[in-house]
Amino acid sequence: MPNMSPTKVPMPQQDPNVRNKNFEEVATGYTAEMAMEEATRCINCKNRPCMTGCPVNVPIPGFIEQVAAGNFEKAYEIITSENALPAICGRVCPQENQCEGKCIRGIKGESVSIGRLERFVADYHMAHGAKAELNIEKNGKRVAVVGSGPAGITCAGELAKKGYDVTIFEALHKAGGVLSYGIPEFRLPKSLVAKELENITDLGVDLETNVVIGRSLTVDDLFARGFDAVFLGTGAGLPNFLRIPGENLLGVYSANEFLTRVNLMKGYKKGEVPTPVKVGKRVAVVGAGNVAMDAARTAKRLGAEEVYIVYRRGAEEVPARKEEVEHAKEEGVIFKLLNNPVEIHGEDGWVTGIEVVAQELGEPDASGRRRPQPIEGSNTVIPVETVVIAIGQSPNPLIRQTTEGLETQKWGGIIVNEETGESTREHVYAGGDVVTGAATVILAMGAGKKAAKAIDESLKEM
Repeated sequence: MPNMSPTKVPMPQQDPNVRNKNFEEVATGYTAEMAMEEATRCINCKNRPCMTGCPVNVPIPGFIEQVAAGNFEKAYEIITSENALPAICGRVCPQENQCEGKCIRGIKGESVSIGRLERFVADYHMAHGAKAELNIEKNGKRVAVVGSGPAGITCAGELAKKGYDVTIFEALHKAGGVLSYGIPEFRLPKSLVAKELENITDLGVDLETNVVIGRSLTVDDLFARGFDAVFLGTGAGLPNFLRIPGENLLGVYSANEFLTRVNLMKGYKKGEVPTPVKVGKRVAVVGAGNVAMDAARTAKRLGAEEVYIVYRRGAEEVPARKEEVEHAKEEGVIFKLLNNPVEIHGEDGWVTGIEVVAQELGEPDASGRRRPQPIEGSNTVIPVETVVIAIGQSPNPLIRQTTEGLETQKWGGIIVNEETGESTREHVYAGGDVVTGAATVILAMGAGKKAAKAIDESLKEM
């Protein structure tokens, strides 16, 4: 009989006043007993609505059934038949809006904790499982994948399994894309990212780092080298700014730069390496998405005494995951909602404060959210020494500027066939944030899978 408890098995986690001073993982994970108990809450619906919410089509009820029975390695086998990065997805996917959001158990209680179970299975395999023996028959065709983030990794892995010789070209010195430079250690340990990347290279995928496509090589160069197709998964790493006075002061960072310095340059290893980022006692983070929460929580861990989230809309409009918002509040982050920055103040070239004007919400705009309107005479200055701008990113223009026949949206996103991921240039495919703008890890993975399928079908005919 299913366990009809209306609530999830709680996830053990560090105390907020302890974890906001370290970079260790916030949630410590289920034990085997907890995972099995939570798995019994699944009633194994015939229609499997949870799967309709999964961009990579993981057979969710099948793997949960195996967890309930204690067959953790079989559960891992089922998950990885469709998802190459389960430990990552179990931690950073917005399950509440995807698989768990479709769960029948969520109608009269809490949904089954699909993400926590996926994380448990992946972690269990890393600790106890053996590497599978691979016997892949090569087909003689070659594919270049540009970018080693979620979309590129997924596309490369899918094609390698089908016998293609795949090479990933990564601009940075370390693979992983946003998984390595953008998501903090306390949410996604980098050692775990490295292990899941190893599973991809074990398939025979080659990785070339420090190669900037559009500078070191062009897309034309890749075809000249003998690649039969190219997949562009370069993400959206060009930060957007407020365009207000004072943004050029010292102490102002884009969230992209701030998190890259801390994550990729190991600023989180306090005492072991020099922290390549300056954080004052008071920090303002502008924006309220997941990246803003990451930046605010990171600043707190780097020693800031007061950290503010400054957002021009209200609590109902905050776009970040509910869990991330709750964790930020628990850790002492202060939310300054309905406040819009108008100027960053400074002295001797350094930030001294951020001036905001209070807002009231009017009629909905094109996004469906109520448009904020300034309240005259409500300007105030929040004293801070550091400002982090986290209001979104756009695709880097390098590739579109150096690739003929590649059409893009006005904002820079590559235009692709929605069914195949093929761009307006033949045999050039794209997926992830470089097409959609900043989105989620799992949506980028879904785009990588779709493109891999289309590439395989196209090249089979050559």
